[in-house]
Amino acid sequence: MNQQVIEKLAIEPKRSKSLAGAVSTTYTVSVIAATFAEFVTYPLDLTKTRLQIQGERGGTHGKYRGMWATAGGIIREEGFFKLWCGMTPAIYRHMVYSGVRIVTFEFLRDSVMSKDPDGSFPIWKSAMSGVIAGALAQLLANPADLVKVHIQMEGKRRLMGEPPRVFGTWHAFTEIVKKGGVRGLWKGSVPNVQRAALVNLGDLTTYDTAKRFILTHTNLPDTYVTHTLSSGCAGLVAATMGTPADVIKTRIMNQPTDAKGNGLLYKGSIDCLMKTVQNEGMFALYKGFFPVWIRMAPWSLTFWLSFEKIRSTLVASGF
Repeated sequence: MNQQVIEKLAIEPKRSKSLAGAVSTTYTVSVIAATFAEFVTYPLDLTKTRLQIQGERGGTHGKYRGMWATAGGIIREEGFFKLWCGMTPAIYRHMVYSGVRIVTFEFLRDSVMSKDPDGSFPIWKSAMSGVIAGALAQLLANPADLVKVHIQMEGKRRLMGEPPRVFGTWHAFTEIVKKGGVRGLWKGSVPNVQRAALVNLGDLTTYDTAKRFILTHTNLPDTYVTHTLSSGCAGLVAATMGTPADVIKTRIMNQPTDAKGNGLLYKGSIDCLMKTVQNEGMFALYKGFFPVWIRMAPWSLTFWLSFEKIRSTLVASGF
């Protein structure tokens, strides 16, 4: 590592001595940035969820149609503002998920996983940190994610003449607990955690690695240009790695359950995977990839630009 690179990285104040070094501040900044990014890109998430349910047997699927047709159908059949249906539990999810994943990743990177003598952070250590941070964050946030998926599918169910399952965030939460107990709040947690681990392996690891690479191999400073390039890489890798697991977790979460809270369509992640491939083909695992990607790209861009800007405003170090 040459002297110019060392001086560039040395400009950053030490996290332990900065305002953003406090866990509570980092957590709060993460939640604010995630909430803003979620609001901007949420219609794409709703469209993606509807697409991933299409084609499953016994589901609320209807005929096959693409991303734009699905989004247009939601606006035409349910109303424009229904594109934000389920936004409330999505925000609740990020109050747990985004804060935990960022704080955990930084803790592992800066305190547990030691850096190399030259100050660099090996990609395998960054990958491990991303997987652990994502898995832990999603495990804690699973109840809110489950409620979000249930609410997202309600508009389509009612249009198809099926009785509504839930009428709001709290009602969805209580119905899940009533049918499956507290344990029911973690229905689909296995594929959900797997997806989060893969997504954060793609998002956190790629963003951190790409940003460090740009800073150490170009003359670009730690500004919005670097953040934009890094977040673009992160969004593409995260979508590619996370879409199959996202399809599986969405179907498991949306499936009807019996009186004991057991799924009526799938026994678990492997069963859902096998049935999806058997009935619809391998490419069904990438159903909704385009909306996943075009959502993750602007989500990642909005989140990281907001996150870095807020931290810089606090006269603190970047991510």
